Amino acid sequence: MDAALANRLAASVRAADPDRYFSALFAPAPRRPFLFALYAFHAEVGRIAETVREPMLGAIRLEWWRETCEAASKGMARNHDVARGLTELFAQCPVGLADFEALIAARAFDSSADRHADFAALEAYVDSTSGAVMRLAARILIGDPTPRLDQTLRQAALAYGLTGLLRALPFHNGRHKLYLPLDLLSALHVTPEDFFHLEQGEPRRTAAVRQVALKARDHFLCARQAPRPGPALAAILPAALVPVYLRKLSLGRDVPIHRRQMALLSAAMKRRL
Repeated sequence: MDAALANRLAASVRAADPDRYFSALFAPAPRRPFLFALYAFHAEVGRIAETVREPMLGAIRLEWWRETCEAASKGMARNHDVARGLTELFAQCPVGLADFEALIAARAFDSSADRHADFAALEAYVDSTSGAVMRLAARILIGDPTPRLDQTLRQAALAYGLTGLLRALPFHNGRHKLYLPLDLLSALHVTPEDFFHLEQGEPRRTAAVRQVALKARDHFLCARQAPRPGPALAAILPAALVPVYLRKLSLGRDVPIHRRQMALLSAAMKRRL
């Protein structure tokens, strides 16, 4: 990949997704530009719902990215840095168009009025978004992962994805988009509309967050107890931040960049989460 393009993609990922940016720095240098292309693409489709008011507009933008991926898979890059990066990614790495199309389809939930009925539905969504990104990153680094590593990737992605949804809860509540499962809110005797207006520290909100945080913690512990991921380490490194994020949730504070970097470095030195 052209060095100038790689640098622009890296800069865009650093601004939009610093966790994955710093994790990618622990990958072999020749592989990093392709990780940046993947992460830049994911940032683009992930923020579509933040910029549209109607599901139809979200669908139109997602379709643009689906067509962009299709063209890139055939060696034809649209006039966009991420599209150029995707073209290089498809040409140089063992990734398929179907994986990107599935990720785009999963992101349609973000700008829709749909809701998750239960934890199984929520985790299926997280696996098809955060999980898909981790699996694609692993393929960029090592090719097809073994079944054991694939399970580790799933656990790490569920831990990181669920934690990310909790961190973004104030933002999503502000736009009246519910990610928490309906059966959880029902058990707490709170409607989705009521939940959007619960203040931090309110017992029912705290209970809902705690239940999701416990799920995230369980997935993290499963990923940590798995065998070392070897050369695929950089793909799952973002999940090393889960314990740090969960500790800060109750305080309503974010984790400074330098603290994230320290957690990633510690995991990288141990070669595991």
